[in-house]
Amino acid sequence: MIFPHAVVFDFDGVIADTELLHLRAYQQVLSHRGWTLEQSAYFERYLGYNDEDMLRLYAADHRLSLDAAGIRALVSEKTDVYHQTLDSGSVLYPGAATCVRQLAERLPLAIASGSLRDEILRILGAENLTSAFRAVVSSDDVERSKPAPDPYLKAAALLGVDPAACVAIEDSHWGLDAARTAGMRTIALTTTSPASKLTAADLVLQRVDEVTIEVLTGLFHGPGP
Repeated sequence: MIFPHAVVFDFDGVIADTELLHLRAYQQVLSHRGWTLEQSAYFERYLGYNDEDMLRLYAADHRLSLDAAGIRALVSEKTDVYHQTLDSGSVLYPGAATCVRQLAERLPLAIASGSLRDEILRILGAENLTSAFRAVVSSDDVERSKPAPDPYLKAAALLGVDPAACVAIEDSHWGLDAARTAGMRTIALTTTSPASKLTAADLVLQRVDEVTIEVLTGLFHGPGP
């Protein structure tokens, strides 16, 4: 039986139920400047980007004058607000920790995320999950974040495996584009996007705890990306 060699998880919207927390943090810092960000716009337009790219795109969409220093200042403020919300308790999806621990017993795992490294490690550490992942690729670690394939390519390189032998688990079409361009098979979760937006995935599931060794193996019995 053919097995995948590794699994690479996106983080927000896959393991951690944090997309609304990111949105609220953006809304708070933008409102201080008299700017608004609707929830529908965030999920349809901006969700797949890291902080800097998201704010750059938001500024362009709204014809705002934001230079690099202004974007860095906003990212810093947003990060502070976001960190405050993480202190209120667990932000993992139900069953996520058990899923990760079970898969880690069989396969090397990595994270490829547009979040900041400190944000990812803060959540993993609070849940005693840091050791389950052999590699963590954050927005700090690549020049080009998703939808570019760089985070997934770097994760595969750190694991020492061929991207074509990896399964990526995502929740957005931006992330799917990144993983498929990297050559990985893909599972999409409908946690933050409807299934109609995730048709590029090899398999669409509702929750991360539906991902099992049997499900992962099944992806390698059909055509690749």
